[in-house]
Amino acid sequence: MQKIKLIIWREFITRVRKPSFLIMTILGPVLIAGGLLLTAFIASQEATIHNVLVIDKEGVIGTPLKDTESVKFYLDGQEWTDSTFQASPYTVRVNLLPGVLITPQADLYYKKLPSEFAMATIRNELEKAIELAKLRDEGIDKEAYDRVRKPFDLKTFDIEEVGTQSFAKERALIGFFFGYFMFIFIFMYGVQVMRGVMEEKQNRVVEVLISSVKPFQLMMGKIIGIACVGLIQFVLWIIITTTMVGVGTAILAADKFDPKQLAEQGMTAEMQAQLEQAQGGKAASFDESQIMDVVEQINIPLVLAVFIFYFICGYLLYSSLLAAIGSAVDSETDTQQFMFPVTIPMVVAIIIAQMAVYNPESPAVLWCSLIPFTSPIVMMVRVAMGSAPMWQLALSMLLLIGTFIFTTWVAGRIYRTGILMYGKKVSWKEMGKWLFYKG
Repeated sequence: MQKIKLIIWREFITRVRKPSFLIMTILGPVLIAGGLLLTAFIASQEATIHNVLVIDKEGVIGTPLKDTESVKFYLDGQEWTDSTFQASPYTVRVNLLPGVLITPQADLYYKKLPSEFAMATIRNELEKAIELAKLRDEGIDKEAYDRVRKPFDLKTFDIEEVGTQSFAKERALIGFFFGYFMFIFIFMYGVQVMRGVMEEKQNRVVEVLISSVKPFQLMMGKIIGIACVGLIQFVLWIIITTTMVGVGTAILAADKFDPKQLAEQGMTAEMQAQLEQAQGGKAASFDESQIMDVVEQINIPLVLAVFIFYFICGYLLYSSLLAAIGSAVDSETDTQQFMFPVTIPMVVAIIIAQMAVYNPESPAVLWCSLIPFTSPIVMMVRVAMGSAPMWQLALSMLLLIGTFIFTTWVAGRIYRTGILMYGKKVSWKEMGKWLFYKG
């Protein structure tokens, strides 16, 4: 045990002292937060002011179309040729098709492709104008129609939580967020273990180490040492990224996301209803209370404890297999045939976790939350949702621990033979024989 501790400390301190660790610890959150904020900022900007010419030969539109900062509307009842349009100052031409009141359709021609925000503005304004034209033809009062046409608000409640609205989908998304980051870090640091083993093998350093420690002790020390580095870096990434995104979002939101501007860019009926509440001074408090309701429904201590458990055990499970692969090959190009079977279960876990967000009661979600190779990610979603009974969570944990012990034994058998093998192409059959070597 003392030798394993020394190896763990050696792996940990060697990697933490590297300039690359400090650089990535700072640069990683900067890149993630910067990417998210830059994407949000660019998406909210419209580089081109679009002059939209709406060709309404039937005279359907009877009210002015509302302009925004990036979209200006102009109406004309005459047909325009393509050459005339190209020579005009207009950037977008919308031809309302015949019978647009019966079948709302139009053809859009552009000189510069409008962004999704501009397209949403054009679509929304035309929809509202055609809707007003229909109401006018039917003799229906617009104010009366607005009072009747209200979005249907369907709230969900768990019968076991009397009087408390359920936010299962929102909680599931939080669980998927944890699972996705787990997926990234398990493979990122698992591959580091594999590469570390390959480097020591190629440099023949391992021959010196094996003379004083057992191969299994060397493998476990390397796995746990790198796991400690990964866990510390992961915590720092979460803290720094969350802080940067929170500050950046507050700055962007102060200038870019006011209710009036969003209303002009085209909203669904449900979002329009929320904006109407905002005009009455109720939306802000409603949104804040809704966020608090979501947070209060999550068993935060349980979610964090489960995340740490599955992060550590999932990492140990996969890194032991990757360490065995690293010991069996001489170069990284030789790892491809062995990496594929190890990678597939985690990819499947991500797909099933996405399914769990929308269909948590699916049999595939249940079984994948119990199968050890997929449970670290899928069970995180179920725990965040509160849909996993404690006995299933306990069973999943026990199966994961048992599988980790078994795979560690298998990896150890492969590791002790492969770590001293040089210059030989290894196959699955050859690795199978190593499991039964004595000694």
